[in-house]
Amino acid sequence: MRNLISDFYKAFHQLDANKMTSCYHKDVVFEDPAFGVLEGKKAGAMWHMLCESQKGKDFTVEASNITENSAHWEAFYTFSKTGRKVHNKIDAAFEFKDGLIIKHTDHFNLHTWAKQAIGFKGWLLGGTGFFKKKLQSQTNRLLNKYIVEKKLPN
Repeated sequence: MRNLISDFYKAFHQLDANKMTSCYHKDVVFEDPAFGVLEGKKAGAMWHMLCESQKGKDFTVEASNITENSAHWEAFYTFSKTGRKVHNKIDAAFEFKDGLIIKHTDHFNLHTWAKQAIGFKGWLLGGTGFFKKKLQSQTNRLLNKYIVEKKLPN
């Protein structure tokens, strides 16, 4: 499964959401601190939204330490709402079914991300449950809007 994970991150580096989601099982469950739990087509739609929003920008992804069921990856980009530079360090865990990714869980320090992306308010609130809940609410609202605008199936 190492090759599948490697292919996933190569596609991410190229912002090729179609290739990324082709690595996912139709019943995939994705989870991270920013979006919470996303299932099936909604997980795929998230990658399409993220890749589309980063095209032509200073976004890059570097994956390393890829094993049969995990990877470390780092994202470098400018957070659009604040113009602040972000270097997010993420550890990913994977489970597989039928030769595809059925579960993808990304772990990263949300407080560290918030300090970089938002600044002082992120430093102050980024480690709280309130912040996490509010962020997930906002990211999911954006994702739902994207799904409707692109007429994607839910």
